[in-house]
Amino acid sequence: MRSLLGIAFWFSLVATTLQGQGSDAAVTWINGKVSFLSSRNVYVKFSSTKGITIGDTLYINREGHYLPALQTDNKSSTSAVCTPFANFSFQKEDLIYAKIPVDESLPPPSVAPAETTVPKDEAVNGITPVLVPEEDQEQEEPGRSLEKIRARLSAASYSSRSEYRDLHRMRYAFSFRGDHLKDSRFSTEQYITFRHTLGEWEEVQDNLSNALKVYALSVRYDFDSTSNLTLGRRINPNMSSVGAIDGLQYEQQIGAFTLGGIAGFRPDYSDYSFNPSLLEAGGYLALTAPGKQQSHRTTVGFLEQTNQGQTDRRFLYFQHRSTPFEGFNLFSSVEADLYENLNSEVQNKLRLTSLYLSMRYRVNKKIRLSLSYDNRRNVIYYESYKSFIDQLIQDETRQGLRFSINLRPAKLLTLGVNTGWRFQRSDRNQSKNLRAFLTWSKIPRLNMRASLSATLLQTNYIKSQIYDLRLSRPIIKKRLDGDVYFRTVHYEYQNTGSQVDQKIAGASLSLRIRKQLSLLVFYEGTFIEQEQPYQRINTKIIQRF
Repeated sequence: MRSLLGIAFWFSLVATTLQGQGSDAAVTWINGKVSFLSSRNVYVKFSSTKGITIGDTLYINREGHYLPALQTDNKSSTSAVCTPFANFSFQKEDLIYAKIPVDESLPPPSVAPAETTVPKDEAVNGITPVLVPEEDQEQEEPGRSLEKIRARLSAASYSSRSEYRDLHRMRYAFSFRGDHLKDSRFSTEQYITFRHTLGEWEEVQDNLSNALKVYALSVRYDFDSTSNLTLGRRINPNMSSVGAIDGLQYEQQIGAFTLGGIAGFRPDYSDYSFNPSLLEAGGYLALTAPGKQQSHRTTVGFLEQTNQGQTDRRFLYFQHRSTPFEGFNLFSSVEADLYENLNSEVQNKLRLTSLYLSMRYRVNKKIRLSLSYDNRRNVIYYESYKSFIDQLIQDETRQGLRFSINLRPAKLLTLGVNTGWRFQRSDRNQSKNLRAFLTWSKIPRLNMRASLSATLLQTNYIKSQIYDLRLSRPIIKKRLDGDVYFRTVHYEYQNTGSQVDQKIAGASLSLRIRKQLSLLVFYEGTFIEQEQPYQRINTKIIQRF
C-alpha cells in the first residue's frame, strides 16, 4: 500500500515539476471551423490535421488572446473530434485554432497571426462534419443529415500446423455505429464476434457463449444536448476500467459537471455472457474544467457489485485525464475497495486494490517520453491470436513500471528504448525487460520501410533474447502492400537450465480489392533444430460500409 502511494506521489511530483516547462520547438497557428455539434463532442474541420495529435488543446480567439477551449479526442486527415471545456459553448462556423510544430520541409499553412483576430474568409471552407473513422475504417464525407452510420463486417481464418496437430479456427466480426438514426434522438453501437474451431462444433453446442462474444450492444436516447439514457451493453468512458455494463446508464450535464447513474449487471467472468446474478449499481460525478494553460477531466464514482444477492465488491472509483501543458498528457485510474469478507468476517475499511498511472510528454517533434505504472488486477482477455512470444512479453510486462523514449534524429529515422520492471513484495513474479528499436520510415529509391529491434526479457523462470528485422513496402500503389520479417529467439529456462533456439520468418500481404473491401494474408513459420516446423497461416477479408 505504501509503495503504491509512494509511486502515485512521485507521478504527481514529476507532473507538477514539468508543468512549468514547455516546448522550445517553433510553432505556427492554423485555423478551422466548427462543422458539427453533438451532445458530447464538437467537430472541427481543418484543411489538414497534420501536426495535430490526440490529446492536443485547441483554442478560440477572444479579443486577440488565445484561450484553451477544446481537447482533441480523435481525428481524421481533415477533421478533429473534440471534448469542449466547461464554460464554453459553440456554434457552427465558429473559428477554432490549433498550434502545431513548424515542419520546415513543407510550405507554411494558412497562419493566424498572434494577438490578432483572423477574418472569417481565411478559415477553411466546408460546413459539413467529417466524422473520425474507427480503427482502419475509411473516411466518409457525410451530408447535412444528422444521421451518421459506420459499419464493418469481417471473416478470418487462423490455421496452425505442427507435428502434434493441425488446428483451424474461424472468426467472424460485425461492428456498427449509428448516430442519430433517421435524424432521430436514437443512436446505437454494436460489436459482436463469433469464433469456432473446425471439427469441434460440439463445443459451440455445449456453450454458445464460448463462441459468441457481444462486446457492445446498446441504444442511446438523447433527451437534449445535455442528457441521455443508454440501454444495453456498453463501456462507460467516464469509468472505462470498470469494463462493460449490462443495463441502464444515465448522464446529465450541468455546466462543468456531469452526473451519471448506473444500474445493471456485470458480464459473466468466465465467458462474457449475460449473468443476471451479477447485479451492480452506482453513480459518478465528472468535472471538466479548463485553465489558462491546462485542461482536465476528473471522475469520482461509487459502485456496489453483488453475486446472487450477496455483496461481492463495494468500491470507490477515480479517473483523471488532463493536459497540464501543451504536449503533456496525464491519465490515472484508481479503485479502492470499501468491503471485504474473509472467512465470514466482514470488514469495511478502505483498501487500494487497483492503480494505473500514465504520463506522455511530447518534448518537441523529435523527442517523446512516456512513463506508466500498472497495478490493475484480474485482467481477462477473452480472445487472443498472438504468438507465444508476443503473449509471453505482454504477460510478463503488464504489471509494474514502464518507461519509453522515442527520438527522431532525422526526418525519416526513429529510434527508441522501452524498459519495464515488474515487482512484488515476494520475488515470485518479478520480471525485467528491455527493448530497443530503430526504424527507417522510407529508404530512398527502394520506397521501403525497415525496422530493427532487440528485446531482452528476464523472469523467475525464463530468460529470452529476441532480435527482429522487419521490411515493408507498397507493391502496387494504393492497392497492394507487403511485409516480411525475420526473428531469432533464444530461451533459457531457469529451473532446468535447458535452452531452446528458434528461427522465425513471416510475411503478410494487404490487398485493397475495392474502396471498401480488403483482403489480408499472413504466414509465419517457427523453426527449431531436429523438430518439425510450426506454421501459422491467417487470412482476413474486411467489408466496410
